[in-house]
Amino acid sequence: MKPRLQASLGQHLVLTPQLRQALHLLQLSATELEAEVAAALESNPLLDWAEDGGARDAGPAGEAPGGTDNADGGEATSGDAGTGAEPDWERTPDDWGARPGHEADGPDNPAERVAEQETLHDHLRWQLHLSHLSPRDLRIGLALVDAIDDDGYLREPLDAVAAALLPETAASPEEVLAVLRQVQRMDPPGVGARDLGECLALQLQALPDATPGRALALRVARDRIDRLQRAGIPGLAAELGVSQADMEAAVALLRGLDPRPGGQVGPVPVDAYVVPDCVVWRERGVWQVALDHGHLPRLSIHRGYEGMIGAASPADANYLRGRLQEARWLLRNLQARGETLLRVVGCLVRQQSGFLEFGDQALRPLTLREVAAELGVHESTVSRAVARKFVRTPRGTVPLKAFFASGIDTGGGGEASSTAIQAMIRRLVDAEDPRRPLSDARLADALKAAGVPVARRTVAKYREAMHIPSSQDRVRV
Repeated sequence: MKPRLQASLGQHLVLTPQLRQALHLLQLSATELEAEVAAALESNPLLDWAEDGGARDAGPAGEAPGGTDNADGGEATSGDAGTGAEPDWERTPDDWGARPGHEADGPDNPAERVAEQETLHDHLRWQLHLSHLSPRDLRIGLALVDAIDDDGYLREPLDAVAAALLPETAASPEEVLAVLRQVQRMDPPGVGARDLGECLALQLQALPDATPGRALALRVARDRIDRLQRAGIPGLAAELGVSQADMEAAVALLRGLDPRPGGQVGPVPVDAYVVPDCVVWRERGVWQVALDHGHLPRLSIHRGYEGMIGAASPADANYLRGRLQEARWLLRNLQARGETLLRVVGCLVRQQSGFLEFGDQALRPLTLREVAAELGVHESTVSRAVARKFVRTPRGTVPLKAFFASGIDTGGGGEASSTAIQAMIRRLVDAEDPRRPLSDARLADALKAAGVPVARRTVAKYREAMHIPSSQDRVRV
């Protein structure tokens, strides 16, 4: 055998810097996106504030294509919602005037409660409850989530997790490992890993098979990640019998991964304001959706610097061309973020129009998988699109995650969401006799009579989640 050069033609999907930026922008909250855009404006001279009427260059700062979405599938006009002005909630007073159960300004309205800070564990539990796991596997999954640290790693051995489930659940380490594999498929990629190599391998497995260097990077992550720093690229290439160029491509792919995936999800700073990303309102009986651009600067290409490229020196021209390409990427990715967000919110509004009209009791079961299937995207895309995002509705500013809920079979053959069941429990408790409050068993019987058969333990779990005291503590003489 002798070395030779060979040309081949093929198609490969590469995680380019532009694609990385698009994924990064999609998972940012409105406040974080505003800071990101401000930093880009400061560092890139080819970016400039858009003049009035120049918003078409600005991606989401102007109205994105399809920027106003009709939740029922038709076209609609956005009015002032797409420009950041206050939308007119009173366009159709009959729609929101005296509808039963629509006390939007009531003190107990969940939509008006202060949003709690979401942690990595909250994010994982939310996905876990939306997954199709048996009650036993769900308990094991919750124990695993509790054992994951803030960096996203599972530091506890599987035996310790199994021991923590006793005496309620007796699970073998093999059963715990099987559920751990389910947790490791959740967002963010790499979560639930037990060491750095497994963390990187999980992120590599989420990439397309045709990604250049993926197969070799997987070998290094699984077997030789500790040797990489000591042997270096040439030494590791010799150990594995591959060329140095292939090893450099694999190492470049590994360096682009996140060694601490848990840091992608964290609490919003206490002093941060909740800024809505979208606005939902009702016009002529039809739900409308638009981006809320009032908090974002309107961006455009600086035409003065762009015109200097042809007359500048070669070094300056290369610098300006590079900055111009970065500016165009940013504008294009901001526009793509707005389009994706509009599609997701439009789907949620179509699926949960009853929730917007009647409140939590009308929230139907909905999972990430259903939304992803309807939109033709991956579940991780939907997860990134709804993470730390808020929408302004006639019921107040609510997180997009409020539109999702797990389901429980009803007596009539349908499904009721867990949020709707909690609203029913809240309503029963509010209407009870304070001298003879309803016990968990009586609440379960009342729900069963209403066509929602749930166990007493489930009622107790939901009651505790809503911070409702037990029947003994609710007695008022």
